[in-house]
Amino acid sequence: MQTPTPVDPTFPGDGDGFSRPTSRATEIGRKAASAIDDKKEALASGLASAASLLHERADDLPGGEKVARAARSTAEAMERAAVYVRDQDLRGALSDVQQVAKRNPGVTLLAAVAVGFLLARSLSKH
Repeated sequence: MQTPTPVDPTFPGDGDGFSRPTSRATEIGRKAASAIDDKKEALASGLASAASLLHERADDLPGGEKVARAARSTAEAMERAAVYVRDQDLRGALSDVQQVAKRNPGVTLLAAVAVGFLLARSLSKH
């Protein structure tokens, strides 16, 4: 007698929702990635807007030229990030983030806090 397997159409698990958890997880992952990719333009626009605002107000910040220079540098980095977000898909971005996080854990933590702040602020406006 042959033992039924998950790919065997007579396997009792087929049709019960549990026979192919890997393919279901993969499908859920694809849908989540697609939803995130759909929102990336909004994120990129938010970064670009914040960068523009920072550029405009850099000279008005307290602390003199040193602070203004740091603000302009930050705004330029945010502009580059906006271009990156527009150009990358989720898979490429996650791969890049993993590489950077391994090399620079402290900077990664600070960046995560900044991104969380921007996302929270962006979501609270809508």
